[in-house]
Amino acid sequence: MLRNGYIGRLAPSPTGALHLGNVRTFMVAWLRARQAGGKVILRMEDLDHPKHKPGAEVQAIEDLRWLGFDWDEAFTQSERKGLYAEALARLRAQGLAYPCVCSRSDIEAVQSAPHEGEQLRYPGTCRDRFGSWAEASAWKTSHCGKGGPATSPMPCWRFRTREGARVAFEDGFAGHYEMDVWETLGDFPLARDEEGAGYAIAVTVDDAAMGVTEVVRGDDLLPATPPQILLYQALGLPVPVFFHVPLVVGPDGRRLAKRHGDTRIASFCEAGVSPERLIGFLARSLGLIENERPIGLRSLIGLLDPARIPRGPLVYQGLT
Repeated sequence: MLRNGYIGRLAPSPTGALHLGNVRTFMVAWLRARQAGGKVILRMEDLDHPKHKPGAEVQAIEDLRWLGFDWDEAFTQSERKGLYAEALARLRAQGLAYPCVCSRSDIEAVQSAPHEGEQLRYPGTCRDRFGSWAEASAWKTSHCGKGGPATSPMPCWRFRTREGARVAFEDGFAGHYEMDVWETLGDFPLARDEEGAGYAIAVTVDDAAMGVTEVVRGDDLLPATPPQILLYQALGLPVPVFFHVPLVVGPDGRRLAKRHGDTRIASFCEAGVSPERLIGFLARSLGLIENERPIGLRSLIGLLDPARIPRGPLVYQGLT
């Protein structure tokens, strides 16, 4: 039984269409909240992103409603940028945020042959290098202008990680997890927006402001949690509980993408597949029901048992 006052969230991002993998994670998040008698917040994470698809926000909401999801409050991150600017100002006042002009290739050049999937460690090259964002931006523009390297002309804000910064926590599903953030990531990125409107700052500020008590998301974000906890601590914000669940992958073991066929929720709807059939398929994969059958999302409240969720990813090979 979860503690009273449970607040969870669904956080779609309009970088593409909602697909089966997103929905499976959202099902866990929604059921965790509803089984605890808690609140569900819908937060559209629509901050500027090169993969932002016009109209994806509307489509995501339509898809979720078609599947039977509901929520108690809704927020849009692009309307909350003032809060992120305040948080960045607090970090800068503590000397914990600085502008950086290094590209990925610059970082790779000082890291010896990283293995595939290994996170890049930033050693703090730009620490104390620039006095302001404007100075860093001018340098970046002069070196990445016409005819220059094909990198972003904008700097990024980085968090000044202290040496020996080790974070350990108990994940609600994945169990014990810890990381020496300095040795693994070094000074990690916060945002590519001058005012701090980036993923790391935004989700930290929003989860605290919205009173989120548990963050349910895919386990691909497990390594992002220790640096996020450092941000909560630096900003003096309460740290929520985390619950990372396995992803849906294709037969090749990679997360769902176009190469695995069309798994967009809108496409299933257009093909005449009922929402109950999709929910039933995913419910069986989560151990909610023994035999796959069409079922409504609300009928599953009370059936989610973390002990029955498979520990590995769901390999999708088509609806059965």
